[in-house]
Amino acid sequence: MLVTEQAKPGTHEQEHHTLEVKKPLYSRPVVLTTYPTQNKSDPFPMNWGASSPQKRGPVTVARSIETLPHRNAIGAHGGSYCVYNSLAVAGGFLPADHHPDFTLTEPTFEFPELASWHDKNKIVAMDPYGHDIPRCFKEYLDKGYDVRPTIAITRANLRVSEVQRSVDNGSLAVDGKVVLNKEGDIAVTKVAVEPVWYLPGVAERFGVDEVTLRRALFEQMGGAYPELITRPDIKIFLPPIGGATAYIFGPPEYLSDPTKKLAVRVHDECNGSDVFQSDICTCRPYLVFGIEEAAKEAQNGGAGLVVYYRKEGRALGEVVKYLVYNKRKRTGDTADNYFRRTEELAGVRDMRFQALMPDILHWFGITKIDRMLSMSNMKYDAIVNSGIRILERVTIPEDLIPADSQVEIDAKIQSGYFSNHKKVTEEDLACVHGRTW
Repeated sequence: MLVTEQAKPGTHEQEHHTLEVKKPLYSRPVVLTTYPTQNKSDPFPMNWGASSPQKRGPVTVARSIETLPHRNAIGAHGGSYCVYNSLAVAGGFLPADHHPDFTLTEPTFEFPELASWHDKNKIVAMDPYGHDIPRCFKEYLDKGYDVRPTIAITRANLRVSEVQRSVDNGSLAVDGKVVLNKEGDIAVTKVAVEPVWYLPGVAERFGVDEVTLRRALFEQMGGAYPELITRPDIKIFLPPIGGATAYIFGPPEYLSDPTKKLAVRVHDECNGSDVFQSDICTCRPYLVFGIEEAAKEAQNGGAGLVVYYRKEGRALGEVVKYLVYNKRKRTGDTADNYFRRTEELAGVRDMRFQALMPDILHWFGITKIDRMLSMSNMKYDAIVNSGIRILERVTIPEDLIPADSQVEIDAKIQSGYFSNHKKVTEEDLACVHGRTW
């Protein structure tokens, strides 16, 4: 709790009521920003893409007394959860100088170090050594420097109601290794990843110069990170956004084995459908289809992978998404206006921008995908352009498409999404209607 001190009683009233005065949480002066030429500025060397973690250097972003002069990154650990961490400190529930104890947190599977981890062109949006911090950078931790993991690897069982129905009707077999029992529990290895951006590489992916990228980040985040402007020598940024979770079906080492067949779904968050099963889109049906196909590939001697990115509402957010829903439903909700309604409100039809998405596939060492469980042209182009081959693209089965989401799926197919079921012309779109209110 917060450290407090009692005021000495003076009046009769004060003798009966204890007045607690909170001591300041921070005693040192506020440092709004830093500059490369300051005497106390001594960042740890950072050589992104180096051949070993020791040559690369640790990602240090904390503002603790010990670490502050040596920071070589901008932002904060935890992605969007850094705000909740701030509330915990401010409320007295968490000491401001808390240092985590990483004992027994090591990965449940040791991914072998790969050449892609040292390639500035392959990985720019995550720390390749983020899962192995206590071992790779033990000397820094022993000296009290705040260096933290940005990747965690564990095991789990999944239980999804639709999967259990597939087991019940015999379309998904119980093998005791992947699908564990008649309840449909599926064994997986889970990998959680927080974003760590190498700014020169991110800028290159988007075809802009680094100065423009830094200025846009600074301005559009309300000036929250002035060191994006004042510290051009610091090339690492931990953005306050959600990361990704990868679910691996079958042996994790099969992901990098080109002799094993691999089924992959890259899925972007849709809380309304994924969790609450809203029927306005195909997100949960496609996610469940991806899980089942990934499990079947693992049962057949290969592996499956589902990557779940936190990019709610095409990275526009749920508020914008629901506002668009209202605009669609109050204007007839036809497929020919599907993207137009989003553009009218948000200015763009999609802000997921898949340029950074393939990094996690390269981290796993994936060089080919036998079955890509996605219709997205942007995801396909990003993966193929990054050097990973896709042998087959798999469309969501038509019987899994909710009636009210036909507007979405037809609009996407006409805009360039892959489909081996049907072709949709611009004239067809005006005939596809959803519910209205």
